[in-house]
Amino acid sequence: MIAEACHDADVIIASLAEPERFTTLYQRYAGEIYRYIAGRLGPDVADDLMADTFLEAFRHRARYDPERAGVRPWLYGIATNLIGRQRRSELRFYRAIARTGVDPAVEPMEPVIDRLSAEGMRRPLADAMARLNQGERDVLILVAGSGLAYEEVAQALGVSVGTVSSRLFRARRKMRATLEAHRG
Repeated sequence: MIAEACHDADVIIASLAEPERFTTLYQRYAGEIYRYIAGRLGPDVADDLMADTFLEAFRHRARYDPERAGVRPWLYGIATNLIGRQRRSELRFYRAIARTGVDPAVEPMEPVIDRLSAEGMRRPLADAMARLNQGERDVLILVAGSGLAYEEVAQALGVSVGTVSSRLFRARRKMRATLEAHRG
């Protein structure tokens, strides 16, 4: 993984002189970034935001600092920022699932939902997600849904590891309370 991260940084540096080299990163991470965005906002905007993520990364590749973050967390950070711009849509998305129980996303965080006994928990889970603030939701989804380590989440969001830990603690506490209330 470390060798791949170094290679990714080398690809970015090489793409400054040879822009077509950046396609390597797109080929390597586009599917993962798409699934992350689709899980957050649904498939309708995932293609556009995934493309915007790579366009933004390409445009700002000269500012990429391999000492600050690996390419994968950097891309997740860009995607998370773009998702943040769609905040109201995301909240409507989770509230609609909570109301209807129907999930319009093609691949909505299925690993997390499956672990919580999928169909029976869909509405309560969406209600609980809608009750989290943006920072808590970002951290929870990056840790649970994307499998990033705390350090990678901190890099992706531009916050400290302590902030990641405290947001995750609060998110888990709120999720637990909301899910228990639904069982109640």
